[in-house]
Amino acid sequence: MTHIKYIDGILHVEEVDIPSIAREVGTPFYLFSASQIEDNFLAVKNSVASFGGHVFYAMKANSNQAILKLLFELGAGFDVVSGGEYQRAKAVGCPGDRIVFSGVGKTKDEMELALTKGIRQFNVESFSELHLLNTVAGKLGLIAPIAVRMNPDVDAETHEKISTGKAQNKFGVPITRVEEFFQVASGLSNVNLLGLDIHIGSQITSLRPYEKAFGKVASLIREKNLQISRLDLGGGLGVTYHPIHDNPPKVGDYSQLVRNIFGDMNLEIEIEPGRFIVADSGILVAKVLYRKKGENRDFLVIDAAMNDLIRPAMYSSYHEIKPIRESIDKGNKKFDVVGPICESSDTFAENRNLPEFEPDDLMAFMTAGAYSTVMVSEYNTRPAVAEILVKGDKWACIKKSPTISDMINREIIPSWL
Repeated sequence: MTHIKYIDGILHVEEVDIPSIAREVGTPFYLFSASQIEDNFLAVKNSVASFGGHVFYAMKANSNQAILKLLFELGAGFDVVSGGEYQRAKAVGCPGDRIVFSGVGKTKDEMELALTKGIRQFNVESFSELHLLNTVAGKLGLIAPIAVRMNPDVDAETHEKISTGKAQNKFGVPITRVEEFFQVASGLSNVNLLGLDIHIGSQITSLRPYEKAFGKVASLIREKNLQISRLDLGGGLGVTYHPIHDNPPKVGDYSQLVRNIFGDMNLEIEIEPGRFIVADSGILVAKVLYRKKGENRDFLVIDAAMNDLIRPAMYSSYHEIKPIRESIDKGNKKFDVVGPICESSDTFAENRNLPEFEPDDLMAFMTAGAYSTVMVSEYNTRPAVAEILVKGDKWACIKKSPTISDMINREIIPSWL
């Protein structure tokens, strides 16, 4: 997070001080560093170039059009999991041959959309999907390029809600049936099976799960003599949320592992990082509303809520909290940081050692660039917060917050009420 730092005691994103934005747009809001996104993407792109790898950004991490445009111009392709994400990729000028369509529940309409507008490949996750895609492509007189997503039954050693490669997870074709999948696909006239796909989870902080999963893939290819030209290794590279406890692998070590296992196979390698590209580029800025003394703990009530950043409520996730003014008494006081929503789960931190924040002080939730804005809701009729992108000394609003009137006027009361 080299582009988010204190300058003269005030937290800046690149060369822009955060209080100046807060005065203009109000709080809470999201703030992203374009330079940090560029650095992260190029680190991956340059590392996987050593084995001819292609990078397809996992759009589900953050799908704002400005960020997609930035990544596309740097050479990214896109990994999409819905027709809506596909259309976002197309909207920034991405050609179909730089889009990979993943996801366990693709619909007929989504298949038609991607087939007619162009697609690099569908990552197919079941026999049922295979047959539907063959039927849809046949009616259009087209051939669908596909890879089969294999479930290797490997524990990603991450949070259970973002683990996707174990046998009990809904994703992929069991490793024991992949050979059968190849046999079935070879008998269908409107699909072209080009490769294998694997994705075992997100926020993976050790190379061990990758080594196990990739080893299973390599053994399967060799033992069954699978005739493929592409290998999609998914994403999942972890980032540092907790500065003491998190120690994710370096992208260079990941690339070396890929070279060690697949270097002699002459395969076109695809990877799909999302969180790694955008997580540490973004922060959520909020304002303290109240200090409240409870029976046995103290609370900081802020103007951001779980609808703005749901990760702590959904995953018990940790986000480092920093004061915007470094001069705030650092102290050693424990607080619960909570939002205004009528849910006990509307809690960002419990019993956390924090500076002595006072009402109207600003705070930043760090490493909030991934799985944050894409999961925003309008619960309690709270407007989705604004999103700001910074580059050098320039900043721009890349998504406006709706007014309450905008939200209300979207709804229609039937004439018979």
